[in-house]
Amino acid sequence: MSEPRTVALVTLGCARNEVDSEELAGRLAADGWQLVEDAAAADVAVVNTCGFVEAAKKDSVDALLEANDLKGHGRTQAVVAVGCMAERYGSELAEALPEADGVLGFDDYADISDRLQTILSGGVHASHTPRDRRKLLPISPAARQAASEVALPGHAQTAEEPAPAPEDLPEGVAPASGPRAPLRRRLDSSPVASVKLASGCDRRCSFCAIPSFRGSFISRRPSDVLGETRWLAEQGVREVMLVSENNTSYGKDLGDIRLLETLLPELAAVDGIERIRVSYLQPAEMRPGLIDVLTSTPKVAPYFDLSFQHSAPGVLRAMRRFGDTERFLELLHTIRSKAPEAGVRSNFIVGFPGESEADLEELERFLGAARLDAIGVFGYSDEEGTEAAGYEGKLDEDVVAERLARVSRLAEELTAQRAEERLGSTVHVLVESVDEEEGAVGRGAHQAPETDGQVVLTSSAGLVPGTFVAAKVVDTEGVDLVAEPLGTTEEAGR
Repeated sequence: MSEPRTVALVTLGCARNEVDSEELAGRLAADGWQLVEDAAAADVAVVNTCGFVEAAKKDSVDALLEANDLKGHGRTQAVVAVGCMAERYGSELAEALPEADGVLGFDDYADISDRLQTILSGGVHASHTPRDRRKLLPISPAARQAASEVALPGHAQTAEEPAPAPEDLPEGVAPASGPRAPLRRRLDSSPVASVKLASGCDRRCSFCAIPSFRGSFISRRPSDVLGETRWLAEQGVREVMLVSENNTSYGKDLGDIRLLETLLPELAAVDGIERIRVSYLQPAEMRPGLIDVLTSTPKVAPYFDLSFQHSAPGVLRAMRRFGDTERFLELLHTIRSKAPEAGVRSNFIVGFPGESEADLEELERFLGAARLDAIGVFGYSDEEGTEAAGYEGKLDEDVVAERLARVSRLAEELTAQRAEERLGSTVHVLVESVDEEEGAVGRGAHQAPETDGQVVLTSSAGLVPGTFVAAKVVDTEGVDLVAEPLGTTEEAGR
């Protein structure tokens, strides 16, 4: 019997990319590939790239080159690029980076096994040719669900592609529960996992290229989201994070813009799931009913990942966004009047074309009053294909760098102060790791994975990953909390 083909998936970028990698893993496992963690132990290393900002693109190229260095020194025979950078640049990336043996776009995902086998066998698969994916789906959101011929990560299978029968699948692979539901295989044993609500985006922010390579917004059906969440619970997941480019638009193409408000209680009722978290919310689309559900539904974290980007009206309009300092503060007041301990995070761009010193001071005023738990700050840089790349009034790079450093220092100080406000409070912590050196580490309801800090518990007695524990905050370390377990824990799987 021949030795099984092996593949390693290296994932960069956001939680959406992590879900895409697990979708690819499900397809490959279903077709007989053996998945391994170490690229050096794989016949093929697949690098799921990020194409969002320059730093992420550099990380993607570095990962491809690092994987390429394994060739000739171990088992690795081929390196293949997938993901946003591969989709966005395609053949241009292949020409600039001949070390990659293949550059595959989203249209190749349904046939990923055949593509990798061709490359592994020494064949050549033509590199992906980029196209504006906004033009692939109908302009009318209501007509998009019928466009089954378009490849959509997170909606892996088209209506014409039959799902394998569950009994034919290897252990650990989620069966496709519907015509748009993907196969999926977990790539780690973390008690938290992301689930895609939708893909693409209909907003036209002048600085963002994502819609051009991720396409227009299309929701996943609630039955598929529920089915995948139930499967994740069976795999030991305790917290599910709902992700997409814009969760506040969920359901608009299914005929109900308030669909998220009805879906969240159903997800919270799934056996084994103890926390639901919603990410990527647009402030301009926040509805009173959605705020009510997010702040009052048991097991739904009162957590608000709000994409403010700036607060000066002139800058926001140039970004083709809405709002201002007072409106944003009013939104935060509404949220905290319903859930005083709610977690709020956001990202901001400084040095946008035309941004004045007064605009920057207005942003600083907002940050000083907003009491955000986590703040990401980015310096503006041109993204090809975006409207802002053609704007006049560009600031010098050294001015952008100075403003980035200035606001980043302020953000660090303010988020540390916000953490100190939680001293003496009780947080409900999902334990994610326990070891002899670091002890037990997890996250409270106000902290999303990887981006918002963590909770270090003063005792790890009786705790294992997947345990929920109530703990009293006794100290802070920047945005991180130090908390003392109160003795009542809920064991994983109970």
